[in-house]
This record gives sequence, structure tokens and C-alpha cells, in this order.
Amino acid sequence: MSSVTIKQLAEQLQLSTATISKALGDSYEISESTKKRVLALAKELNYIPNAYAGSLRHNKSKTIGVLVPEVTDSFFSLALNGIEEVALEKGYHTLIYLTHEKLSREEAILKALVGGRVDGVIMSVTVETDSFGHIHEFNRHLPVVFFDRVCPEIDTAKITTDDFECGYKATQHLIEAGCHKIVLLSISNSLSIISERTKGFKKAIAEYNLNEDDCRIVNCTEDPQHNYELIKEMMQSDNRPDGILATVEKLTTEIYLACQHLNINIPGQVKVVCFSNQPSAIILTPSLTTITQPAFEMGKVAATTLLKLLKNNTLRLKDECTVIPSKLIIRNSTTGQVNDTII
Repeated sequence: MSSVTIKQLAEQLQLSTATISKALGDSYEISESTKKRVLALAKELNYIPNAYAGSLRHNKSKTIGVLVPEVTDSFFSLALNGIEEVALEKGYHTLIYLTHEKLSREEAILKALVGGRVDGVIMSVTVETDSFGHIHEFNRHLPVVFFDRVCPEIDTAKITTDDFECGYKATQHLIEAGCHKIVLLSISNSLSIISERTKGFKKAIAEYNLNEDDCRIVNCTEDPQHNYELIKEMMQSDNRPDGILATVEKLTTEIYLACQHLNINIPGQVKVVCFSNQPSAIILTPSLTTITQPAFEMGKVAATTLLKLLKNNTLRLKDECTVIPSKLIIRNSTTGQVNDTII
């Protein structure tokens, strides 16, 4: 059976092919009632648009690039689902690239994409990204929308969560749960999210007049074995912490393993909070208190924002920034309570 064409839709609805094309493209020039008529008939006749022909006509690829550091972190997996949902709904394809936390790979990917393979990029920078010339250069040609890990130096749309408030709230919770020696486990000195979470941590420590020598920041790496040994050494020291705040999900396993191997009870001897979207947090022993980010929603907003920019390049990019709050979910690793509490 031959495919239904725009011309056939136009004949049945007694409209011009230009009107049909604009209605299918959700153009502001076409009334909502006409769009509904066109979309209803297109659905009824199983009209399938020729994306390739459309992209040639408009010099658009109908493809967006997405750069993420990894997919093992549940945050990025959920965010990708949100991006894909919006992209598919609007007739766009997504090309997903993993930077593996390497600045050199991030630079190479953006350099390759500027040639027209994508119409724009959604990205979360690597732990090594401490210079931004490659992003500035890409942004001169095509739009960039940041989510989660952003570059404040780049004047574009940024989709984030309230990292400062969450760093403060998590630390405050540990203090009110009885902790006096709290360690914040970091993975980067340059990442915006870690910087904001650290500022929130420091504010809570200062407000509650805790000893800053006892409440310190420990820098971890991308090597799980190294992090395990580092945490194990920390938990065997004379100044052992009674509270741990992990700024990223990947540190959860090493914290639990180190405490298990040293027979240190959680939450009896040390209380633990992690920034995590890990579904298994609730079934860990003990269940893990988390700062849970709105990853799926952030992905959806990032994609919606980029497509909005592609449709209207006169928008002021800095006006398209969005902050979506995270939640503190209190579980056994800090209180020993059976029921979750969401703050």
C-alpha cells in the first residue's frame, strides 16, 4: 500500500499543502483548530512524515546530541529517558554520547558535532572540565543546553536542581540526628554541583558551630578501589567521622563495604546520606537516606528548552534557566526508622 502524502491530506481537508506542512510542524502561524483537524486525519490515515526530506528542506537534521559522563549512575539514565520522551514526541532523534568523565573526549565529540550532524546539544560536563573554550566554540554555531553539571561561564540555558540547599539540608539532618564529626565525600573541585553542595555543607557546619577540623572534605577519585581504601582508612582513623555525606551515588557501595568489613554499624556508629536516585536505596541494609534529584523531569525540561530554542532563536538564553527542587528521603541509614520520611 502506498504511503499517504501531504498532498492527499490537503485534498481531503481542502487546505493548501503549505498549511498542512505548517500544521504538522506545530507552526504558530496555524490556528489550534486547524492543527487538530490536520493531526486527526494524519493519525486516521497513518500518515508518516518523510523526516529526511523535511530536514533537507529546512537545513535541519531533526537530531539532538546528548553528552553525559556515564549511564551507570541512575540519575543520568533517568534524565536520558526524560530527554528521549520529549524528543520522540516532537519528531526528533537523539544521539547519545558518553564522555566517560574525560575532557578530551568531550572536546572531540563537540568538535565532530559542529559539522551539522545535530541541530543542538544537551550536555552535562565531565569532572575534568575546567576550561570551556570548546563549549564556547560549539555554542557559536549551535545551541547548547546544560543540565545538572553546568558551566556558569557559558551564557545559555541551564536546568539544575537546588544543590546548595540540598547540601545544607543533608548536613543539617545529620547534625540533628546527633552527628558532630561529619565528612563530605567529594569527586571534583571544579564541578558546579559539587561546589554548590559543598557550600551548603559548610554553611550548616558554621551555623551549628561544629568544629571545622572534625567536619572536613575528603576528595575521592573515579577509581572505586581507591575510594574503598580511602574510606576504609578514614573509618579506622583516630578522628573517625560519625556522619558521612556522599556527593555522588557511585560512592554508596564503597561506604557500605568499608563499614561492613570493619564491623562498623550504620546508623549506630556512623550515619550516611548520599545524593542518589538509586532504586535499590530502599532495600540496602540499612536502607539509605538520600537526596533524590528530579532526574526525569530535568531531562524533559532540558529537551523542551532546547527544542524551544531551535524553534525560536530570538529567545534570551539566560531567561530559559530552570531550577527543580530535590527531596531529602530519610531512611534507616540515619535514623533507624522503618518508615521513609520525605522532606
